[in-house]
Amino acid sequence: MSSGLASQITESVKSAMRAHDSVRLGTLRLLQAAIKQKMVDERIEPDDAMIIAIIEKQAKQRRESIAAFDSAGRTDSANQERAELDILKEFLPQEASEEEISAAIEAAVAVVAGKGLQGGAAMGAIMGQLKTALAGRADMSAVSAKVKSRLAA
Repeated sequence: MSSGLASQITESVKSAMRAHDSVRLGTLRLLQAAIKQKMVDERIEPDDAMIIAIIEKQAKQRRESIAAFDSAGRTDSANQERAELDILKEFLPQEASEEEISAAIEAAVAVVAGKGLQGGAAMGAIMGQLKTALAGRADMSAVSAKVKSRLAA
């Protein structure tokens, strides 16, 4: 793990150990394990873009767990997941604003409309464009819901 983001995570692990911050330390160690697993599985050295994708996946898992725990009335577990999500967000790029997301959706819709795509093909093409445009900067499931409502209008 020699990329800039990987070394930043390693330094954060060290500082969490010094500070005896068990929640932060546990979250970062899980993240390091996921990165290491990717390295072993694919026999590659992950770059920052790949590490961001791993962090996004971890963040998505936390969001899903928060929703499940909230619906089950387990606020203590949901709060634990929120704390972990906040730690993961520190390593993601600055989140896109609602205006940026809306502008990206409109631009992607215009490109796809110019190609004459409709239905599922249009949705796939739009999401493909948005995934690259908003990588690591937006919750793609929320973006997908906005695209669906925009296409339905």
